[in-house]
Amino acid sequence: MNELSFAVPLWVWAAVTLGIGVMLAVDLIAHRDNHVIGFREAALWSGLWIAIGLGFGLILFAWQGGEASSTYYAGYLIEKALSIDNVFVFALVFSFFAVPDAYQHKVLFWGVIGALAARLVFIFIGAELLQVFFWTAYLFGAFLIWTGWKMALSKDEEVHPDRNPVVRLVKKLIPTDPRFHGGKFFIRVHGKRIATLLFVVLVAVEATDLIFAVDSVAAVLAITTNTFIVWTANAFAILGLRSLYFCLAGLLRRFQYLHYGLAVLLAFAGVKLILSETPVGKLPIPLTLGVIVVTITVSIAWSLIATRGGGNDSDEARHEADDVTGTSPHHQEGRPS
Repeated sequence: MNELSFAVPLWVWAAVTLGIGVMLAVDLIAHRDNHVIGFREAALWSGLWIAIGLGFGLILFAWQGGEASSTYYAGYLIEKALSIDNVFVFALVFSFFAVPDAYQHKVLFWGVIGALAARLVFIFIGAELLQVFFWTAYLFGAFLIWTGWKMALSKDEEVHPDRNPVVRLVKKLIPTDPRFHGGKFFIRVHGKRIATLLFVVLVAVEATDLIFAVDSVAAVLAITTNTFIVWTANAFAILGLRSLYFCLAGLLRRFQYLHYGLAVLLAFAGVKLILSETPVGKLPIPLTLGVIVVTITVSIAWSLIATRGGGNDSDEARHEADDVTGTSPHHQEGRPS
């Protein structure tokens, strides 16, 4: 793996974390009225988040040079690519529970906060294990290769959020009303605090993302164990996840071959991690960055070309977006479909 190391003062960690917090606050304020997020608004926000993520790489370049910057971009791109797979699962969760479109951003917002917290913990634990116990590179590498293999073979498996053990545990431990009550996660009934269906959806999203967090953190740790770069690459990629969801909600079926590219990236990260503890040593960052860019480009281009002639794409995308975001007629607030 890349042993890139440089001193990061505590104030830099604090400044970056504060900056991320400010961006989350701005996003929350901008959507505090639970309004429906359209494609244009989502595209503008996505462009902003991507610009911020790419801009941070330039800051790293000016501060620590090209190796730090290219390492960050490699981690950012692989995390951004893997976040697209998150979008597929989130769409299924929202569709299953028939979440009204006006409340989906709120679920994703709090889901992202949980995702950032989980990744921060996994990053420090994973990096420490890789530094102290060399054989953990083989375990993490094998795990990534196995995950890539599973992703390539099991993309068509259905997701059943109600069968998630965490969701079922929450329903057992917390009294739950099986309906939506506006954008509230909890309500009071006869003086008793009751969870709403929206809270159950949030739990389903958080539980699902924990699985993605393990994959994505391990993949970036295969590139470098520098915790500052791994954290910032993950954080800036995850910040745009909500907007990315609303951008891609109506186009998901056109990315039908993307999961093969993601599977290749996970397997490549696993092989890279294993090789780092062999006489071959770490693969150069330019090679890693090239593999990531080519794999993502080819898988997306393959998907778009393969689905180009599939009927009226604009109508199909609009209807799929309605189904995913809960604006179609059969999505009624109050109960899952």
